[in-house]
Amino acid sequence: MLHTRTCWIFDMDGTLTESLHDFPAISRALGLPDDEPILEALEKLAPDELVKRQRQLDDIEREIARQATPQPGAYDLLSDLRSQGKRIGILTRNTKDMAHETLAACGLADFFHPDDILGRSCCPPKPKPDGILKLLSAWSTTPADAVMTGDHKFDLLAGRNAQVAAVYLDPQGQFPWQAYADYAVDSLEALRQLNLAA
Repeated sequence: MLHTRTCWIFDMDGTLTESLHDFPAISRALGLPDDEPILEALEKLAPDELVKRQRQLDDIEREIARQATPQPGAYDLLSDLRSQGKRIGILTRNTKDMAHETLAACGLADFFHPDDILGRSCCPPKPKPDGILKLLSAWSTTPADAVMTGDHKFDLLAGRNAQVAAVYLDPQGQFPWQAYADYAVDSLEALRQLNLAA
C-alpha cells in the first residue's frame, strides 16, 4: 500500500507541473530526429555540435521553466506528504538548475531540500535507476519504502529498474504505458487519496 511508503520521488515536468514541453517541436528546433528522445539523440552528436545543441536546449528549457505552473493538486499532495514526515524528492531529465527555476516559478520550491532534487547533470537520466538509488542511499532507506511518480514511460521504467512502486499520472486518462505501472491515476488529488487510504 502506498500510504506505508515513506519516500516519494517525483518527475517534475508534466507531473508536478503542467505539461508545456512539445518534445517533437524541441527536437526539430535542435535539428534532431523528432521520433527519438532528445537526450539520447544528443549523445550521438560530435563533441562540438553537442555543446552547441545543449546550449540551445538550455535556452528552450529556461523559457519553459519561467512559464511553469503547478499541476492541479500538487500543493495539497506535497503538503500532506510533508505533514506525514515523508521524504520527498525530484528526479528529472531536465538539469538541476532548471528544476530549481521551474519549482520557484510555480511556487513548489519550498517543499524540497536542494540536495533532494536531481537532474541529468547529477546522474544518468531516466529510465536508468541511478537517480532513485542515489536518493534512497542519501535517505538511508530501501526500495521497498519508496514510490516513483511520473507521466512518462521513462519515469515508470526508472521506478521498475530501481524496484520501487511506480505510479503513472495521466491527466488525459489514456494510460498508454500502464503495463509499466503499479498504480495509475488521472490526477494528483487521486494520488493524494490513495496515500490517505489506510
